[in-house]
Amino acid sequence: MAEGIGKFKKKHYVKAAVLGVLSLVLYTVLFTKQHILNETFAKGGYYALLPIATAFLFSFVHGGFTGHFWDIIGISAKKEKR
Repeated sequence: MAEGIGKFKKKHYVKAAVLGVLSLVLYTVLFTKQHILNETFAKGGYYALLPIATAFLFSFVHGGFTGHFWDIIGISAKKEKR
C-alpha cells in the first residue's frame, strides 16, 4: 500500500513539473512576443479564432498544473458520503 502512495505522489510531481515548465514557457512567449501575437490575432477571418484557442491552451496547461499542485500538497475536494 505504501508503494502505491509513493508512485501516486511521484506521478503528480512529474506531471506538475512538466506542466509548470510548459506554463512558464507559454507565459514567457506570450509576454515577449506580444506584438507578433497582436498583429496575427487582429488579421480577422479565421485568425479571430486564435485568441480563443490560446485561452483554451493556457487554461488546460495552467489548470493541469494547479490540479497536480493541490494533489501534491494534499488538498482535495470534499467527498460526499452516501
